[in-house]
Amino acid sequence: MPHLIPIEKITDIPAKYENTPIEKLLKYHNFRQQGKRYQKAEILLGMCMDNRKQLCLPDNFAYMIRNGGADMKYNEFKISYAIAVGGLSHMALIGHTDCAMVNLHERKDKFVDGLIRHGGWEKEVATKHFEEMAPQYEIHNEVEFTLKEAGRLQELYPSLTIVPMLFKLEDRKLYLIE
Repeated sequence: MPHLIPIEKITDIPAKYENTPIEKLLKYHNFRQQGKRYQKAEILLGMCMDNRKQLCLPDNFAYMIRNGGADMKYNEFKISYAIAVGGLSHMALIGHTDCAMVNLHERKDKFVDGLIRHGGWEKEVATKHFEEMAPQYEIHNEVEFTLKEAGRLQELYPSLTIVPMLFKLEDRKLYLIE
């Protein structure tokens, strides 16, 4: 069973991340340390598209891919590009609490109604769209999904350091997932 490691003080950052972009990410966000303006990204961040999560980072520190539930499926080329062309060796995959991709099926009516009202869709088409697509994107648990997705990516990119994290909306801090 995965558990969260809170990073409440700088000494809580595991030694294996010392002098890495992971350490910098945690210092910048959790402790609001100021950083220089980077000329080149040092890390790739995979996050959920949820607007309630904004990280405190210096300019140009990170490439960022945002996708529902921090699900990086179908983003492998973008990840490969950041590694190959950007020369990156670190990635943080960041899930978050209260993710709308959890129990997605419970939002079916809201989804369909929203597509009708805001997207101009017909009810039958919106319903079919949800029913066909939702199973591909629904996650059952933010922590477990983030850990599993990090494992999938680690197999794909064995030389990349991929660190699963959770952004807690309750305190707006990053936690390591172990």
